Amino acid sequence: MIRFQLCCDADHEFDGWFRNGDDFDTQKKRGLVSCPVCHSAKVEKMLMAPAVSTGRKKETMALAMGEQQRKAIAQLKALAEKVRENADYVGDKFAEEARKIHFGETEARGIYGEATPDEARELVEDGVEFMPIPVFPDDQN
Repeated sequence: MIRFQLCCDADHEFDGWFRNGDDFDTQKKRGLVSCPVCHSAKVEKMLMAPAVSTGRKKETMALAMGEQQRKAIAQLKALAEKVRENADYVGDKFAEEARKIHFGETEARGIYGEATPDEARELVEDGVEFMPIPVFPDDQN
């Protein structure tokens, strides 16, 4: 995963996480990247300093975050947990199961799992509504 600092045409700055640089470009071309404040799809990457790994990374990151960022991350973590508690985990069969639900081939229910960028793109093309669930470093330990 790679994090880009982004800015919309109304000068709202925000971060975006992508599998790689090409993933950002592809999503932007498809209109899938938008400002969380004004919803503008006119979004560009900002100049960023490279991330340098140090033994104090967690301390530095925590100190650099403002109260609003800490609250937003806590809310995202709570949302992700609520989704996981109230949905069925389908693993790498997410695209297949989401499509079955969308087309009425199986009972509608909340699901979560993994999908490749190509599978996600195909789901969008099929009109299947879904959203990524944020994954935090603590979730992977």
